[in-house]
Amino acid sequence: MGCAISGLGLVPKQDGELRDEVRLDEEDRETIKDTWRLIQEDIAKVGIIMFVKLFETHPECKDVFFLFRDVEDLETLRSSRELRAHGLRIMSFIEKTVARIDHKERLDQLILDLGKSHHHYNAPPKYYGYVGAEFIRAVQPILKDRWSPVVEKAWKTLFVYISSIMKQGFLDEERKERNITTPAGRERPERRLNVI
Repeated sequence: MGCAISGLGLVPKQDGELRDEVRLDEEDRETIKDTWRLIQEDIAKVGIIMFVKLFETHPECKDVFFLFRDVEDLETLRSSRELRAHGLRIMSFIEKTVARIDHKERLDQLILDLGKSHHHYNAPPKYYGYVGAEFIRAVQPILKDRWSPVVEKAWKTLFVYISSIMKQGFLDEERKERNITTPAGRERPERRLNVI
């Protein structure tokens, strides 16, 4: 589909969940940990490059970000404190992911919670893979000679894994929200009061 992550050849199941089919093997985990040490040195730079490229290649993604929705000039984005802060939050999440990579239950919970929070931000799963693809493009020049097909496969696999579990968290929250409404489709009175 043109996404750097789609090259893995992983196909979602009927219910749209990839989690059972995506596995981070020992080589992937070790490769990610080793290369992350180098990426960390340029963490802020990677975050900014990743989002500027994301908005450049997929301008529709800006609609999810209230602060950047109306910013057309990429140079303004590059110098934005808010974009830098968001990029650092994403890098912090990746750092936590790498720290938990050998602890599947903790890793899955971290990612699931992120997917749930993205439901509240109205950031749908269709955008998740784009972030991974832009991260990979941003780190290639930083890793220079260390970049290889093995490194690329490891990071792609990680982002497919993250995207699939985030999607599950998003869908869990969506189902939970639907269950708040009454069977007749009318909202409970306490929910109606919050709507203007």
